[in-house]
Amino acid sequence: MGSLVFMMHTTNLKEIHRLAVRPEWIDYNGHMNVAFYVMAFDQSLDSLLDLIGFTRTHRAETGNTVYVLETHVTYLREVKEGDPLVISLRVVDCDPKRMHLFLEMHHAEEGFLAATSEQMVLHIDASGPRAHPMADHVLARLEELKALHENDPLPPQVGGKIGIRRK
Repeated sequence: MGSLVFMMHTTNLKEIHRLAVRPEWIDYNGHMNVAFYVMAFDQSLDSLLDLIGFTRTHRAETGNTVYVLETHVTYLREVKEGDPLVISLRVVDCDPKRMHLFLEMHHAEEGFLAATSEQMVLHIDASGPRAHPMADHVLARLEELKALHENDPLPPQVGGKIGIRRK
């Protein structure tokens, strides 16, 4: 089991969410459909918001929310019905209005990296809606999470672009 834990945490990211692949998420190829990878990453964003103090209560009291502006998902290895998953996070960068996030989805038992998601998230005053600075305590928590990996190299998927490589 010790080697399994090492395999799962080679990137040393902060675990934020666990889930299992549900039967209704399986497509005609017998593995999890791409839409549900995105949904799993989106659910983990909710876990991150709770972790940094941007809870439902805080959102209701302040009238603030977040919008995902851009997301890039890489599908590296298929997962199947019942597979346990763990999603981990790295705050790549942040400022008072934005969060640049990188998430990894690993198989919780076998340890392999199944998918990644890079996201740009904007903090919003929902009454506008318009970009709005987040509360100091929320930004401070994001900065703490960012500091965990400031000296680590970026994963290869960060900043990737899509295109057909020509020789």
